[in-house]
Amino acid sequence: MLKTYFILIAFVAVSCLCATAQVADYKAIFTSAPQRVPTSKTPDAPLAGNGDIGLTLGGKPDRLTLYFGKNDFWRAYPVYPGGGIALPGGLNISIAELDGASYYAEQVLEKGIIEAEFKTKNIKVDLDAWVAATHNSVVIEISANKACKVNLQLWAKEGNTSLLAAGNSGDVKWVSRSFEKTALVEWPAHVALAMKTVGAELAQDQWLKLKPGKKTWVTVTLVTNQDHSDWLEEAINSAQAMNAKTIQRMKNEHLNWWKQFWRGSHIAIGDTTLEKYYYGSQYLFACSSRAGKFAPGIWGPFVTQDSAAWGGDYHLNYNYQAPYWASYSSNHLNQVENYDQPLLDYMAHGRVHAMERLHTRGLYYPVGIGPKGLVTTRWPLTAEEMKKRYGTTENTIDGGLKFLGQKINAVFGVGNMLMRFYSTYDKDYAQKIYPYMLACADFWEDYLAFEKGRYVIYMDHYNEVMPNLKNKGLWRDQLGDVNSTLSLGLVKMLFKGIMDVSVFLNEDEARRKKWQHILTHLSRFPLGELDGRSSLKNVESSPSAHQSQARGLKRVSIHGLILPGGVAGPLSTPELNTILLGDVAHWKEDMGEPGTWGNTLGNGVETCFPGAVRVGYDNEEILKQLKDRIAVDAYPNLWINAAGGGIETLTAVPLTINEMLLQSYEGTLRLFPNWNRHKDASFVNLRAYGAFLVSASLKNKYVTSLRLFSEKGRNCKMENPWQSAKVQLTRNGRKAEVLSGDLLQFETTKNETVELMGID
Repeated sequence: MLKTYFILIAFVAVSCLCATAQVADYKAIFTSAPQRVPTSKTPDAPLAGNGDIGLTLGGKPDRLTLYFGKNDFWRAYPVYPGGGIALPGGLNISIAELDGASYYAEQVLEKGIIEAEFKTKNIKVDLDAWVAATHNSVVIEISANKACKVNLQLWAKEGNTSLLAAGNSGDVKWVSRSFEKTALVEWPAHVALAMKTVGAELAQDQWLKLKPGKKTWVTVTLVTNQDHSDWLEEAINSAQAMNAKTIQRMKNEHLNWWKQFWRGSHIAIGDTTLEKYYYGSQYLFACSSRAGKFAPGIWGPFVTQDSAAWGGDYHLNYNYQAPYWASYSSNHLNQVENYDQPLLDYMAHGRVHAMERLHTRGLYYPVGIGPKGLVTTRWPLTAEEMKKRYGTTENTIDGGLKFLGQKINAVFGVGNMLMRFYSTYDKDYAQKIYPYMLACADFWEDYLAFEKGRYVIYMDHYNEVMPNLKNKGLWRDQLGDVNSTLSLGLVKMLFKGIMDVSVFLNEDEARRKKWQHILTHLSRFPLGELDGRSSLKNVESSPSAHQSQARGLKRVSIHGLILPGGVAGPLSTPELNTILLGDVAHWKEDMGEPGTWGNTLGNGVETCFPGAVRVGYDNEEILKQLKDRIAVDAYPNLWINAAGGGIETLTAVPLTINEMLLQSYEGTLRLFPNWNRHKDASFVNLRAYGAFLVSASLKNKYVTSLRLFSEKGRNCKMENPWQSAKVQLTRNGRKAEVLSGDLLQFETTKNETVELMGID
């Protein structure tokens, strides 16, 4: 008699997978006013956004301040502070009768809405705020249980060489902020904020009266010159069109957008803390990034002052790339559409840098760039300022740009491109990124040194090398790294990836021999001895004795080998993986207080935890350490805080969980590869390499349902989830072949649904 572990018909099982993990169950709750607003880094306030406009709700009940950030409003100046993403402005909402009121707010993930309630013994005011998912407008809904007066002050941020204007057009109040194209400002930036009230008339002195139980809407529309050439007129006209019917239509579209977003994928793991941060992180990144909009910088659109840390720029040695990593496997591709454009826009500059600075073809990128070909990381323009900030008057290092001893920044950007390519096998996308990859290959063909039968990487440094006040401006003695693990991993990733894309597009066949030669003869990852065992070294050799010693697997090495590198793993490099697993096992010995595992308080929470999953470290210990890290430094808005960065931490929980439930980065699908089989879990529509959407359930240690949707009809290779059992395939509802063995391989057709059932 056949025994089946496929308990329910697949589509019924899949529809029930998320019963215990509904997004509606999770909210961010605030019982006191935020303390870190305004800030140059991560705000701790209630947040909402539409992937372009970000809303940060600051202030106390009697004097709220809503800060409006926008991903495309930059002061296009090449030095920070001063340059980088800028704050358009905000709205002050003052209600004197709420002096001393209680504070309660919910950041409602399911709806993309902030719902707040402020109370005294005499009055209760409800305030809902949301950034329309399909419109450039913020909507604030206000009601009270008794009549009261509300003062509204719309403002544009002053200073930093900006020009302000303000006015009225009928019942629309507007303000604007502009950065003109002046010395060193690459392009002008203009933003208009246009406000209209609906349901109550705004008096000339900016007061409106709330009537008991009657809702009033305050709308603020933001338009930049990146949105529309007639940016001010467009903002005013859009604001004037607001009425109760228009707002309701916008809200319906808004709620539908979020409904569709959450349908992208689901997980259920029986851990409410991690599920809350899983969905909370995805909410915050959906608020930060959207197709057709400028890519988010380090802080996303949640900018509450000018001169955000590091200019809020696109930092290319991991900060820019990392926020996107979980979106590929989570099947939220809308959020990754904007990633490539800044890298493509900088190509002309990158070619010049490579030729002028290193005499090579291809691309050489500094550490930080911005949109539209902007460089954000020039050294201070005066020797005096250079001395003050970096301890030396030498502000002409590397032609005045911060390369910081690193040659790998352009290739670092390829990692995300390959994640998307392998996840979609989209030909149009492959054609879009191929010229960039080709230019990166040009650079490394020229830059690599072939010596004694191997390719060697000189002077590409594991860490940033630069003058600073601590080293009293002396830094050149730190130069000289040979074969950084970061560089070796990412260069190997590049040539492996470009071989795959070249074959896929049937391009440059004649160059593949050279690329394969590099792959075959690239120096091996450096190893040494640590505590009597084989361990990874940061570099093969370095002037720094600290760098030259075996230090084990660290955040930066993970970038090269595992994320985004993807060139090391249990299938492709089993011996190396054993060494890396031993290194991760020693993180616990190296930690201090709870929450410091992997040394992730400064940077790396988004890297170290999923990296530990991939090498196969104990899943229960990873989850315990992850929850300890969250407990040590996370804000009420569900943003895991880190000293050295912002939105990249939004990858940490989703990617860690996704990698535990499904892996495919070595070309083989693995179901629940690093999950405790004694704990039930399920997922719907996680995206796997090969352009597959996979749904599965684990119950009582067995995989009880498994469905695969093939977008592109590629062959599938999968570890048998039922080990030695035979596996029945059902294709589009009809029984098909039976497979057996530890490794299952089968063909698929485009848009085919394949269900798998273990039998013995």
